[in-house]
Amino acid sequence: MAYVNTNSIARKGFADRLAHLKDVVLNAINQRRVYAQTVAELNALTDRELTDLGISRLGIADIAREAAYGK
Repeated sequence: MAYVNTNSIARKGFADRLAHLKDVVLNAINQRRVYAQTVAELNALTDRELTDLGISRLGIADIAREAAYGK
C-alpha cells in the first residue's frame, strides 16, 4: 500500500513556511480591519439611514462579518 502526502507545505523550506505564515497573518489583519471599519461606518449611521438601507442595528455585526470574511 502506498502512502501519499497531500500536505504541500511539508516539502517547502523554512523560508517558504515563514512567508506563508506571514501571508496568513497579514490576511487575518486585513480581514479584521475590514470588519472593524464596516462596523464603525454602519454604527455612525442614524437609525433612519439604516432603516432606509434595510438594516437593523442588530444586523450590523453580521453584515460586517460577511463583508470581511465572506459567507
